[in-house]
Amino acid sequence: MRTAKATAAALVAVPLALGGMAQQARAASPSPSGTFGPGCPAVSQKIDTVKDKVTEAAAAYPQLSQLVSAAVRARLNGTLDSKSHITVFAPSDQAFQKVTASQLTSLLKNQGQLKKVLTYHVVDKQITPDELSHGSFTTVEGSKLTTSGSGTDFKVNGKASIVCGNIKAANATIYVVDAVLQPPSS
Repeated sequence: MRTAKATAAALVAVPLALGGMAQQARAASPSPSGTFGPGCPAVSQKIDTVKDKVTEAAAAYPQLSQLVSAAVRARLNGTLDSKSHITVFAPSDQAFQKVTASQLTSLLKNQGQLKKVLTYHVVDKQITPDELSHGSFTTVEGSKLTTSGSGTDFKVNGKASIVCGNIKAANATIYVVDAVLQPPSS
């Protein structure tokens, strides 16, 4: 009788223990080590990670043409290329399409505001995928930006999804996002 109870207890304990280990495995899903995300074309083949600074690297990604154009208009391309070890949360062309035409026109006409919005997308430190799960970073603009998520599913400020991440350039790591981030009002 005692053996039967011990066997029954073991049969119950093993699945419970395995279930607990499965919970831990899901909670600790590993971060990607290379480029990740549903919006990643073969970017890494177009970028020379030794030579291409962030502006040239972004220009190699067709879905970042509006960002590159806006950076040039704001006269930020030289500034961004001269910095080392930065992270850019780069809004895609689709992200710019989500901004109303009047807001975009107004933003592009106001160089100071454009510079403020664009520098809010830049962090003066290279952020690894491991740091994205519960990140809080000060941007070059001066405000805080947060990241959350796990595996290959990350959000910036709880709204913008990272659609292609961990793109390496000579001086930067680029995470393509599906929304134009707005700095908090001053």
